Amino acid sequence: MKTTLKRLALTACILVALAATATKAAAQCSSNNTAFKSGETLTYDLYFNWKFVWAKVGTASMNTTQTIYQGKPAWRSYLITRGSKKADKLFVMRDTLMAYMDMDLIPRYYVKKAFEGGTYRRNEVWYSYPNAQCAVKMRYQKNTNEPSFSSQSSKYCAYDMISMLQRARSFDATGWKKGHRINFLMADGKHCEWKSIVYRGKKKFTIENTTTTYNCLVFSFLEKEKGKEKEIVTFYITDDKNHLPVRLDLNLNFGVAKAFLTGARGLRNPQTSKVSK
Repeated sequence: MKTTLKRLALTACILVALAATATKAAAQCSSNNTAFKSGETLTYDLYFNWKFVWAKVGTASMNTTQTIYQGKPAWRSYLITRGSKKADKLFVMRDTLMAYMDMDLIPRYYVKKAFEGGTYRRNEVWYSYPNAQCAVKMRYQKNTNEPSFSSQSSKYCAYDMISMLQRARSFDATGWKKGHRINFLMADGKHCEWKSIVYRGKKKFTIENTTTTYNCLVFSFLEKEKGKEKEIVTFYITDDKNHLPVRLDLNLNFGVAKAFLTGARGLRNPQTSKVSK
């Protein structure tokens, strides 16, 4: 009986230690959220450069709500893009991105379902935090082909497109100089690779076809292609506590696109960056 009790006690101690280690690893990836609250919804118009003319090709919306994931309170963020009927004649685009994060922005799950140009792709990422590591399990499927799986563990935190965007919105850029760089691991469902965000400084930006002007912080998202850095997205976020993405310039495989904020509701903080023209 004593031996059994000792084994039970030892097992309990091991489980507690493992739980504490996992908690410590996850805590390293946590971040305070000062930018958004449940119910925030952002809408965008999408434009594409077609034969030197900027044409509206669709819309996008991003919604964040508080929910439950695996029995715990969590954030769920959706980003949905839809091409217009006119744009469908040239290039069909139906993308849905979704991410679950703990209340302190620790990534838990990400999925991207994309139907672009007649090809369907599904990218998924599951996060766990064993033994003071960040572990990601990834799944990728194209059309009806057999899915491929991969995994990676690192002492560094990993993020996906949505969880990094939401985390970055609470960055405090006070004192940053142009060229300030943030390096991080990004998991996209196929790979987990180092990417960079670079601070480009402050600019005023007026929303397309409006008189609404914002004081903005400008950032570039970079990745390496054949050993050289390539700017994938330049994004303008409001210089206030909301840090709303109001403009995105995207360098896509099939051309250049832009997204402009057209609506924002359910905001957490006053829009102090909005100025009259």
